[in-house]
Amino acid sequence: MGRATAEYRREYGLVALAALSYTCLMFVWFSLPAYLSGIIDDLGLSSTQAGVLAGAVPLTYIPLALFSGIAVDRIGPGRSLAAGVVIYGVAQIGRSVALGFPSLLAATLLLGVGATAITFGLPKLVGILFPPTKTGRPSAIYLVGASAGSALVFAVGRPVLGPWLGGWRPLFFWSGVVAVAYGLAWLLVAHRARIDDRMADDDSFSLESVVADLRLVVSHRELRLVVVIGTMYLLLNHGLQGWLPTLLESRGLSAGLAGQATSLLIGAYVVGVLAVPELADRFEARRPALMGCGAAAFLGVVGVIAGDTGALVVVGILVTGLGVGGVSPLVRAIPPDLEGIGARLTGTAVGFIFAVGEIGGFFGPMLIGVFHDVTGSFVPGLAMLAGGALVVVLAGTALQYQDG
Repeated sequence: MGRATAEYRREYGLVALAALSYTCLMFVWFSLPAYLSGIIDDLGLSSTQAGVLAGAVPLTYIPLALFSGIAVDRIGPGRSLAAGVVIYGVAQIGRSVALGFPSLLAATLLLGVGATAITFGLPKLVGILFPPTKTGRPSAIYLVGASAGSALVFAVGRPVLGPWLGGWRPLFFWSGVVAVAYGLAWLLVAHRARIDDRMADDDSFSLESVVADLRLVVSHRELRLVVVIGTMYLLLNHGLQGWLPTLLESRGLSAGLAGQATSLLIGAYVVGVLAVPELADRFEARRPALMGCGAAAFLGVVGVIAGDTGALVVVGILVTGLGVGGVSPLVRAIPPDLEGIGARLTGTAVGFIFAVGEIGGFFGPMLIGVFHDVTGSFVPGLAMLAGGALVVVLAGTALQYQDG
């Protein structure tokens, strides 16, 4: 028993170190939304162009996610995570020297290529390091790591580090350098720990193997409903995080206060990540938890619409973050437990969810920008997000997934 505990202590350490790949990713990813108003002014962007940039990383998931998930299932999480971090670090350095919308968009799309390896590599890492009954807590570690990156860029990166370094370009450059250095360090750790050697040898890149896995995943009814929930989760998450600072600034808050208010969203998201799956598993109530989180997100977005800059908007931000945060781990936790999916196809299944789901991740921030250009208001875009939350409730109702 003591030996097993010591072994898991080592595995938890590896997951915690790997979770920094998500922390760095989210800091790099959301450095653009955190500085969006300043970048709009510096580069002369329209709201539509700004919305496209805010949704560009999710856009890359649409064509690449399924292939990336298949690749991670076969290459292994050690090398996949390292490659992903180096790619998005180089992309962030490229964004720091962008001269206009085309070059900034190209670098942001490259960032998305690296991001896919992180999104699917971490669940795969947990799947090969831990038995199925022990994956909940290590999964929460990397999701909290992701939230830490988002919170840091809004609470510290925008109001503190950016001004200290001299603006958004130096912040982008140095965060990219840090990411590349971390990616190389992780590669050494993964090699020494022989992480990828724990992979099964029965999966190959043969056409027959890939087609068989794809057919099984795409035809799975319950997984398709999880895809719908994932799509709405990503629409809400990227739409609100991508525009909330700019929305609050338009209501009269300073850039620093708007960034710090957005960090409240991330903080509430972390609470949802940690609390909701724990309670759902304890009471074997994942479906009701999904529906409750969807309802909470709906009410929270309504509060953001009606709250201006007073107490109601703070409550709305917190409730929305709690609801969206609760959906996040449930979307990732259900597929490995589905009959016919299991741990072997975790990367492919999660890849399928994000390949389709990031349509919502792209259109969320993009349509908010379009609606603002057309109407001069953020209300239509927020109403769209509220509708997405209601879809989570309906899809959760239709699920026939049984806990346990």
